[in-house]
Amino acid sequence: MELTLHPSAKTCRASGREFAEGDRVVSHLVREATGEVVRHDVLAGEDATYAKPGFVFCSWTVDYKPRRAGENPGLALKLTAENLFVTLGDPAAEPNPANTPLLQFLALLLERKRLLRPRGRTTDGERQIYEHAKTHQLYEIPVGSLDEGLFVKIQGQLDLLVGPAKAAALPATPGA
Repeated sequence: MELTLHPSAKTCRASGREFAEGDRVVSHLVREATGEVVRHDVLAGEDATYAKPGFVFCSWTVDYKPRRAGENPGLALKLTAENLFVTLGDPAAEPNPANTPLLQFLALLLERKRLLRPRGRTTDGERQIYEHAKTHQLYEIPVGSLDEGLFVKIQGQLDLLVGPAKAAALPATPGA
């Protein structure tokens, strides 16, 4: 499944202030009251006071880089499991412990699709190292167990990627 999302905003959602190159920006992938999945970008200094609407699927923090003239923002509009992993696992982004279960699941998914290659663990054994097949970028993801608890933690986030679970159809009763 793919979602169409807007690229990073040019202004802070909380204050309306225009971002400058190098500003720390927190991006939140949220479901609004209308059910629409959107991205909210907020200056890191204003994030604590910003009221996030609806359900927050995940968040990440990066340094703001303005789009260059002639750059095609349409290329980055598709949110897939792969580019969500690349965004959340970016070594330049601040780690967010709330994203760890989702990152672990995405790593497993992308490893099975042969988009990530396991390259062992860090020397302390706390993180699994993955190599992205296309870019050869290395990602260090905290080690965890793929048990029922993990899937319970990320149920709402999985709904974003694969769609919500469908209710089982009730069997037809004879003579009704």
